[in-house]
Amino acid sequence: MTGKKAETDLSPFSKIKASRVVWPILIGLAVVGWLFWRDFDPGVLDDIHFTWVSLFWVVVAFLCMFGRDLGYMIRIRVLSRGALTWRQAFRIIMLWEATSAITPSAIGGTSVAILYVHKEGIGLGRSSAIVMLTSFLDELYFAVMFPLVLLAVGAGNLFDLSLASDSLTRGLMAFALTGYFLKLAWVLLLAYGLFVNPKGFRWLLLKVFSLRWLRRWRKGARRVGGEMVQSAREIRGSDLRFWAGALGSTFLSWSSRYLVANALIMAFFSVSDQMMLFARQLVMWIMMLVMPTPGGSGFAEAIFSGYCRDLITVPLAMQASAATLIALFWRLITYYPYLLAGAIVFPTWIGRNFGKKRRARVAHEDKLS
Repeated sequence: MTGKKAETDLSPFSKIKASRVVWPILIGLAVVGWLFWRDFDPGVLDDIHFTWVSLFWVVVAFLCMFGRDLGYMIRIRVLSRGALTWRQAFRIIMLWEATSAITPSAIGGTSVAILYVHKEGIGLGRSSAIVMLTSFLDELYFAVMFPLVLLAVGAGNLFDLSLASDSLTRGLMAFALTGYFLKLAWVLLLAYGLFVNPKGFRWLLLKVFSLRWLRRWRKGARRVGGEMVQSAREIRGSDLRFWAGALGSTFLSWSSRYLVANALIMAFFSVSDQMMLFARQLVMWIMMLVMPTPGGSGFAEAIFSGYCRDLITVPLAMQASAATLIALFWRLITYYPYLLAGAIVFPTWIGRNFGKKRRARVAHEDKLS
């Protein structure tokens, strides 16, 4: 394969288009606008007083976002065994999060994350292993945390929506459980492939995708099987320090992500049950697994406004308005900045890795070889 063809095969342009940045913004703003039109009572603004306490909690919210990204950066440096610098880790995470923001939640940014890691000087096989391990660690967090929070707050409390009908409550619970068991099944498959029998996992995957109606995805299955074998080699002999760093940073990033909303509500109102709010956000993220919209745009705003409103301590008539306002602030802090970061970082990264100078250098190296 020539260098030019290799570059084409790895090019993210087939996965990422500028137009995709517009859709999540439009969808999210449309849903928020509809929620404001349907529920918003301007009287809720009378209860908002921006004080030093408010400023403190806003700062805490931003610190939680910093913790989210710091955890990801620590993790990718741990998984690369220090081969990536802090600057490289930051660049990879910003590109990865920006891609996740413009792709459906079920896909996320992993489809091109291997490329992001590879272009920072990590071998392609090792890059695949790093991304595979991040997927395993993320899903492991949900597999472990969901039953724990369920035990902590109780299933009845977690899905008891005072403003919702019984059918909606059952629907949300079924939705969350479906998403959870899909994640759990994937975790178990990954664990089998990584720690028990990677070659057996690859063989089984290829057998399954040899079936006539699945054959069109056989090439992708072969790639995943190869990544699994490479990942198993990467982690073979890893010590306690490696796993403590990988698991601890994963816990830091995901837990920080959920605590943003807790801090935001405390900045303007108060929360009746902090643990319950954390637990419901975990459930929301599991439900977003099957959302087809980019970054869960639209769904996230709507479900947050409906699912978490009863935890905001304002008069019942004001809960919908307060929840809609917080949902807007929440997405402004946790989602839209990554679209902006992607718009800033991505063009420079593309120019450095796929621009004319890069193509000329690859062509020159091909001639020498």
